[in-house]
Amino acid sequence: MEVQSLSPEIIQDIPKSSIQSIPAADIQATFGSSSIDLISKPLGSYILSFSDEWFAEASNLTTPIAPVRKPGVFTYAGAWYDGWETRRHNPEPFDWVVFRLGAASGKVRGVEIDTAFFDGNHAPEIAVEGCFSDDDDAVKEKGFGGWETILDRQECGPSQRQAWLLSSETAATYTHVRLCMFPDGGIARFRLYGTAVPVFPQSVDEVFDLAATINGGVAVRCSDQHFGTKDNLLLPGRGVNMGDGWETKRTRGEHVDWVIVRLGAPGEVEKIIIDTAHFRGNFPQKVQAFGGRFDKDPEPDARE
Repeated sequence: MEVQSLSPEIIQDIPKSSIQSIPAADIQATFGSSSIDLISKPLGSYILSFSDEWFAEASNLTTPIAPVRKPGVFTYAGAWYDGWETRRHNPEPFDWVVFRLGAASGKVRGVEIDTAFFDGNHAPEIAVEGCFSDDDDAVKEKGFGGWETILDRQECGPSQRQAWLLSSETAATYTHVRLCMFPDGGIARFRLYGTAVPVFPQSVDEVFDLAATINGGVAVRCSDQHFGTKDNLLLPGRGVNMGDGWETKRTRGEHVDWVIVRLGAPGEVEKIIIDTAHFRGNFPQKVQAFGGRFDKDPEPDARE
C-alpha cells in the first residue's frame, strides 16, 4: 500500500480540530462507556521505534495500571521513573514514539496523558499523529512522511493526569500513531481512546467473537466494578491474574450484578464462553445472558 507523503506546509494547512480538555476526575465518565484504549498492551499493541529512552523506557507508557513512585531508587541512567523519559537538551524539535495499534485499525475519539511524578522533568507539550499503513518497516523510520495530525500541541504540566476530547471521532482510520513530546522530558502514561475497526471474516458461516474488543465490542456500562473493570471481560486470551477480570464489591442482600456489552457487529450467537480463571472464593454462582437489537445503548431494564 502506498502512503502519501505530507510536507510540513501541507500539515500546517490541516484544520485544527476543536477539542475539549477533560480533567482526571471526568476521564472515565467521558470515555468509559463509548471507547477503548486502542494502544492497550493487553490488546497486543507494540512499539515500533522511538527517538530516545535514556532515563526510562517508552514501553512503560502503555502499562495498564496506574504509575507508581519509588523515591530514592536509582538506575545506571539516573532516578527511577515509571514512564518514558528522554535525555536533556534534545537537538531535534521533539522526541517521539511510534505505536502499532492492538486492533487491526481504529478511529480516535480522545487522548490521555499522565505525567504522574514527573515534576521539573515532565514533558512541556505533546501532540499525536496517525497514519494508515501495512508497512511497519516504513512507518518506524524517523523520516516517514505519512503522518497526519490527530491532536495538535497541548500543554501537559507537572505530575498531572488529563485528557482531550476531539470534537468528533476521526473520519480517518489509523493503524499506527506517533506520540510527539516537545522538546523532551517525561510522560508516565499514554492512552488513545476510540473504536476498533476490525477486519471481519469474509464468510458469513465463520464463527468469531462478536464481543471481543479487537472486533469492536465495548462494555458500555455495568452495575459495579469496584475491584476489576468491565473492559477486562472483552480482552484477548485469558486473564493473567484475578485483577485482570471484572469483579464487583461484596453485597449482603439479594442482588444481581450486570454488564451491558455492545457487540462489534450484529450477529447470530452460537455459544457463550464464561471464564473465571484465577477467581477462587469470589466467582459468580450463576450467570445468565440476554441479547437484543437496539438503536442506542440500552438501559439495564430495557426490552426490545
